[in-house]
Amino acid sequence: MKILTAKQVYEADKATVDKQAITPLALMERAATKVFQWIDEQLKQSTTPIYIFCGIGNNGGDGMALGRMLIEKGYNVTCFIVNYSDKRSKCFLINYGRIKEIRRPWPELLDDQSDLPQLPTGALVVDCIFGIGLNRPMADWVKKLIQHINSSKTFVLSVDVPSGLFVDAPTPDLDAVIRAGHTLSFQVPKLVFYLPQTAPFTGDVSLLDIGLDIATIGSANSNATLVTKSVAQSLYRPRKKFSHKGTYGHAVIVGGSYGMIGAVSLSTQACLRSGVGKVTALIPECGYHSLQTAVPEAMVATSGTNTLDKIAPSFTPDALGIGCGMGTSTAATTALTYFLKNTTIPLVIDADALNNMAAHKELYAHIPKTSILTPHIGELKRLVGEWKNDFEMLDKVQAFSKKHDIVIVVKNSYTLTVYKELLYVNSSGNHGMATAGSGDVLAGLITGLLAQGYASLQAATLGVYLHGIAGDLAVGETTAPESLIARDLVHHIGQAYRWLTNVYPQKNNQKE
Repeated sequence: MKILTAKQVYEADKATVDKQAITPLALMERAATKVFQWIDEQLKQSTTPIYIFCGIGNNGGDGMALGRMLIEKGYNVTCFIVNYSDKRSKCFLINYGRIKEIRRPWPELLDDQSDLPQLPTGALVVDCIFGIGLNRPMADWVKKLIQHINSSKTFVLSVDVPSGLFVDAPTPDLDAVIRAGHTLSFQVPKLVFYLPQTAPFTGDVSLLDIGLDIATIGSANSNATLVTKSVAQSLYRPRKKFSHKGTYGHAVIVGGSYGMIGAVSLSTQACLRSGVGKVTALIPECGYHSLQTAVPEAMVATSGTNTLDKIAPSFTPDALGIGCGMGTSTAATTALTYFLKNTTIPLVIDADALNNMAAHKELYAHIPKTSILTPHIGELKRLVGEWKNDFEMLDKVQAFSKKHDIVIVVKNSYTLTVYKELLYVNSSGNHGMATAGSGDVLAGLITGLLAQGYASLQAATLGVYLHGIAGDLAVGETTAPESLIARDLVHHIGQAYRWLTNVYPQKNNQKE
C-alpha cells in the first residue's frame, strides 16, 4: 500500500494506457464504472436526487461519464459544469458529448454570473470539480460554490479527492475545500487523507481498484506506506514451538508516581500481552502493593517513595519503556538525566519522560540511537516546536529523527511512524481510543515487541497497528466508542494477534 504523489499517479495512468493498449478515455470509463457501481450498491435504484458537479478537466470527465451511467440506470440526476476555465480536457469533451446524446436537459453551465443551485435536503452531491492535480488557488466564485455545497444538508461524495484539497503541498485555503462524507479514490492512497489538518475533509475513504499497472506502482519510489493488515502480517514474527520465556526477552517498564501508578500498571500489562518473556516494573515504593496485585505476572522493583529517584535496573534488559506516570518532579528529572547519560539499551520514551526532556533539551543528545519516542501532538510540539501545517510538521519530525537517529510515533487519529525519510501511516483504530491510558498501553506494547528482538521501526509500526486493532475489536465486540477504556485495549491485544494471524477459535459445529 504505497502512498504516491500526484505525479506518480499520473505516471501510473500513462503506464497503464501504454502497457494495456487502451486509450485514456477507456481508463476514464473504467474509473467512472467503479464509482457508478459503488453508488448503485448504496442507493439500490432509490429516488434520491443526485447532483453531480463537474470541472472541465479529467475529474469532470469522470463526473460526466458517471452521470451518463446513472441516467441510463434510471436515477434522478442533475449535472452541473463548473466552468472555471476556457481550457477543457479531451476526455471531458467526449464524455460531455456522450451525456448530451442520451437526454435533455443537458448539463447546466455554472460560471461567475450564475446563481447558486438549490440543493434539497437529503440529496446526494457528487463532487468531481477538481482532481489531484490542483496546485493553485481557485476563483472566488468557485470557492463560494464549494462553501454553498458544504453548508447544504446533503451527503457529499468526492471522487478521487475532495475538491480544493492539494495532494502534495499545504492547501492554501482550507475554507475552499469540499467537506466530503465519503471519498472514493482511485487505486492508491494519498497522504493528505491521513494528516490531521486535511483528513477531516475526506470523510470515510474507499480505494477503488481501476486496474492501474501494478508493476509501475510497485516500482514507484515512495517513502510513505499505508499500514494495512498485509503490511502488518509481513512484520509479524511467529513464536517458535521449542522456546521458553527467555527466548522472548526481558523488558523493563519504568514510571509511576503517587496518584499515577495506574499508568505504569497499564503499560506493564500491555507489555506482557505483547508476547515478551518477562517484565519488570520499576516504580516508586508507593505503588508496590497495587502493582504487584494488579499485575501478578510482572516482577516489581522500587526506587524512591512517592516518585522515582533513581533509574538503575539491576540487570541489562532487552528493552526499556520509560515515562508513563513518572511525573516531572525534580527527583524524577534528575533520575532520568542520570539514566540517559549512562545507558545504551533501546528505549521507548513516552509521556513525562518526553516532557522532562523537552524542558531540558540538552538531554536529546543522550537518547540512545534507534530509540522510539511516542508523543501525542502536544508533546510533539514541545519536542520539535510549533508548525504552520502538516507538511511542515512532517519536515520537523523527519529532521528530528535524522538528527538523533530515532523512531518517532506521532499519535493521532492516523498515527504516523517516522524514521528519517520513511513514513508509515497507520490504518487501524477508532475515536473511542481517545481516552486516558491509551498511550500507556501503546508504550508497553511497543516495548514488549522491542524486547522480543523486533527492530525499532518494525516494533513501532506493528505495535501501533495491533494497538488500533485491539481498539477496533473492543468497540466491535464488547463496548461503544464512548465507553472504551484503556483496560479494554489490554484485554483485546490477544484477539488482535488472532485477527492478524487469521487464527480464530472454532465453534463446536465446525469441522477441522
